[in-house]
Amino acid sequence: MIVLILLASVLIAVVTIFQYREEAEDYHRERLERKEANIRKHLDYVLEETTFALETDQIPLIYKDKIYDIKKIHGLEIFLYDLDGNLLKSSQARILKDPSHQKMPFGVLDKLRASPDKQYVVEFEENGQQYQSSYTYLTDLSFKPLAIINLPYIEDDGFINKELKESLFRLGIAYFFMLLIAIALAYFLSKYITRSLNTVSQKIIETRLDKRNKRIMIEGSTEEIANLVNAYNGMIDELENSAAKLASSEREAAWREMAKQVAHEIKNPLTPMRLTVQSFQRKFDPKDPNIVERIEEYSNTLIQQIDIMSNIASAFSSYAEMPAQKDETLNVVKITKLALDIFNESYIYFFAEEEEIISKLDRTQLIRIVTNLVKNSIHAISQKAPETPMVEVNVFKKGTSACITVKDNGIGISEENKDKVFEPKFTTKSSGMGLGLAMVKNIVETYKGEISFVSAENEGTTFTVCFPAIQ
Repeated sequence: MIVLILLASVLIAVVTIFQYREEAEDYHRERLERKEANIRKHLDYVLEETTFALETDQIPLIYKDKIYDIKKIHGLEIFLYDLDGNLLKSSQARILKDPSHQKMPFGVLDKLRASPDKQYVVEFEENGQQYQSSYTYLTDLSFKPLAIINLPYIEDDGFINKELKESLFRLGIAYFFMLLIAIALAYFLSKYITRSLNTVSQKIIETRLDKRNKRIMIEGSTEEIANLVNAYNGMIDELENSAAKLASSEREAAWREMAKQVAHEIKNPLTPMRLTVQSFQRKFDPKDPNIVERIEEYSNTLIQQIDIMSNIASAFSSYAEMPAQKDETLNVVKITKLALDIFNESYIYFFAEEEEIISKLDRTQLIRIVTNLVKNSIHAISQKAPETPMVEVNVFKKGTSACITVKDNGIGISEENKDKVFEPKFTTKSSGMGLGLAMVKNIVETYKGEISFVSAENEGTTFTVCFPAIQ
C-alpha cells in the first residue's frame, strides 16, 4: 500500500511536469502567433496610409518612425529585411555594427521560401534564455512581397514555473498526508491480519510429539484464517492419535525386547546349573569317601550361577527404576571420594579443586554414577594394558555447576561406537548387559544434569558429568 502511494505520487508529479511543459510550448506558440497577426495588421495599416511608393527600397522611409510606435504597442522588437535577407529597418535604438546582424541567419531564407505557408519559426537559446524568432513576408495591397518581417520572441516561463512549483507543492502536501494515512492503515491492518497468524505460528512452533498439544481457538477471524486453524486442529487430532498408537507400539516393542534380553541373560547361568545338577545325579554315590567335597563343589557352582542371576535381575531393576529425586544436600567431593574407596587399583587418582562443592543429589545414585564410570575405565585399561595405567577422577566447579571427570588412558572408543555409547544393551565387554552407561545417563538427566565424553582410539577416554550446584 505504501509503495503504491509513493509510485502514484511520483507518476503524477512526472505527468504534471510533462503537462506543464506542453502547455508552456502551446502558450508561447499561440502567443507568438497572436502578436505576429496583430503586428502584421499594424504594418499593413501603415502601408495603406503611406504616401511613399510601395517598393522594397522605400520600406525604411515608410516605417522610419512608425516602427518604434509599433514596438511600444506590442512589446516586441521588429526587424525588416529585404527579399535577399539584408536588414532594411529595425526597431532597436541603434543598429549593431557587427555585419553578421545585418543579414538574416544562414539557411533561414531558403527554408522560408520553401515553406508552404510562407512562415518559418526558429527556436534557439542565448545566455540561458529560450527564444523563438518568427519570419514571414510583408506584402503590398496586391499581396506582392515587399520585405521579410522578423519578430524575436522571448519565452518567459517564470509565471508557468511558479504555477508548476505551487502545483507540485500542493500535490506533495496531499500525498504526504495520504502516505501517513496509508502507513497507519497498513500498520493496523497488518496487526489485525497477522495477529491470528502469529497465534497459529506460535502454536505450530510449540507443537511436540512427546506431549499433548492444545487446539487453537480464534474468534472473529477471516475465512482463510479459520480454514488454516481448522486444518491445524485436524492435524493435532491426527497427531495425537498417531502418537498414542506409536507410544503403544513402542511400549509393546520395548517390553518384547526387554523380555528377550532377560530370557537370554537368564538362560546363560541356567545351562551350567542344569548340567551341574545332571552330573550330580549321575555321579552321586553315598559311599564315596569324597562325597562331602563333591557336594560342596556342586553347591558352590550352583551358588555362583544363582549370584549371576541375581546380578542380572538387579541390573535390569536398576535400569528400569527411575531414581527418586531426593532433596538431599551433599558434598559432591566427599561422596565421590567415598565411592572410590571400594576400588583396590593403585592407579586410581583423585583430585578436587575445592574441599566442598554442594549440590542436591541422591547419595546412592551419585555413587552409582562414579562407580560405573570408573569400572568402565578399568575395563578399557585392561583391554589395552598400558605400561603406566592411570584413572584420574577430578571434582571441580564450572560456573554454576558441580562437575566430575573420569579420565583414563585405556583403549578408547572407536568412531563407529561413539553414537552407541549410551544405548541400552550396547557393550564391548565379553560379559555384561550394556546397561551401565544407559543407567548413568538416565540418572544424570533426571537431576537436570549433563553427561558427555571425549575419546580417542588407543589413547583414552574422558567422561564429564555436571549437576547444578548450590551457591
